[in-house]
Amino acid sequence: MRDDLSDFEYERRFFCHAFPADLDDGDAPILIVQSYYVHQDNFALRVRLQAHNVRLAMDDQTQAIATLQRHRDAFTDASVTVKGPAIGGTRYEAERDIDPDVAVELVLRGGSPIVKNRYSAWLGEDGWDIDVFGGSNAPLIVAEAERRGPVTDLVIPDFCVTEITDDVRFSNDGLAERPYALWKEQFEYELLTTGPHFLEGFGTNRREKH
Repeated sequence: MRDDLSDFEYERRFFCHAFPADLDDGDAPILIVQSYYVHQDNFALRVRLQAHNVRLAMDDQTQAIATLQRHRDAFTDASVTVKGPAIGGTRYEAERDIDPDVAVELVLRGGSPIVKNRYSAWLGEDGWDIDVFGGSNAPLIVAEAERRGPVTDLVIPDFCVTEITDDVRFSNDGLAERPYALWKEQFEYELLTTGPHFLEGFGTNRREKH
């Protein structure tokens, strides 16, 4: 749980075509089911549940609620989070722990849910989270680097195709409101015609094989 002095997140996020297989050490990733009750103008109210011993298949199309019901007893961590708009890789995010049983009931009763497996790895100078989405957001894969301050002079692994830090479509609340499956072809066309891009206002970007 964050304290009042650290209620900001600093991260940069990237679209990936595929999950880097060498980062899968065989241990089960974190299973995350989260639901958004407010997701308008980049403001959000989120309830999140986490389980540490459940893996979704990479091509799993299972929806979030079905996953939550199937693995209900496995969720041991839960939180409620208030998020402000994301501006240049910085977002206000006040997160507080809540009882997992209460969180399950909240998610079952409302909001717009998503489901994903989260893998974590230390690459070069930073810790990275790689999220593999299920349900109507499959087969989306997003990698993010998060720090306690602005993410500058970042070493970007080669499996990161293009930066999506400021693309609200890829925010988790954006994906809850309008799942990736609805605009996947449109985005792939954009990427094909305009090519990848990386934000230039955060020092020097360095590309590196992991």
